[in-house]
Amino acid sequence: MTSKISSTLMGTIVPAGIYCSEQVGRLSGSLLPAEEELLGPRTVDKRRIEFAAGRTCARGALRLLGRPSAPLMQGKRHEPLWPEGIVGSITHCKNYCAAAVAGTKAYATIGIDAEPNEPLPAGTLKLIARPRELAWIASRKEQDVCWDRLLFSIKESIYKVWYPLEKCWLEFDQVEIQVHTGTQTFQAIVLRNAPSCPSLLRGAFLNTGSHLLTCVSVRATVCSH
Repeated sequence: MTSKISSTLMGTIVPAGIYCSEQVGRLSGSLLPAEEELLGPRTVDKRRIEFAAGRTCARGALRLLGRPSAPLMQGKRHEPLWPEGIVGSITHCKNYCAAAVAGTKAYATIGIDAEPNEPLPAGTLKLIARPRELAWIASRKEQDVCWDRLLFSIKESIYKVWYPLEKCWLEFDQVEIQVHTGTQTFQAIVLRNAPSCPSLLRGAFLNTGSHLLTCVSVRATVCSH
């Protein structure tokens, strides 16, 4: 599969007003000098390639929003620090990378995630799933989606929505997910009091065959932050 930048996949599940850039296939990219300094001299090639691809996608998404190219720095948990007036999210895994951005007048926060459509490592599911989620996954008959991996991806997207608002960790068991397979959407109940993040979150997912993509967003009008 050749590498390309497009909005075909993640762009099909993000709401209007969110701009996406992505790479499918072999990842590649470049870094601005200030971004290079974020990587230490011992950074392995895989990490460097993924980091550069993510920053390249981020610059592509920002261009779609009409914003100039600028270094994208990172916070204490290695989260991207977006330019003033912008919210966004970056994700990467084997053969896929994407960035999504929007203006803060429209959105308070965005979370995207991509995962290989493969089962989670043994023992992982019980660490991330609540009892009702475990029962739901056990009941699924469809074989084309690794439902445990989808649950993981959804919770990763939710964390990316949560952290910019609350600036603290959200445990996997502090969120309960309900998936609507017919519409490829989901809702999440956050089981932790928070001053800024809504307790009910909604999102969408896509099964590309090789990958599972998820997106969650919160509009500025429904967020007190």
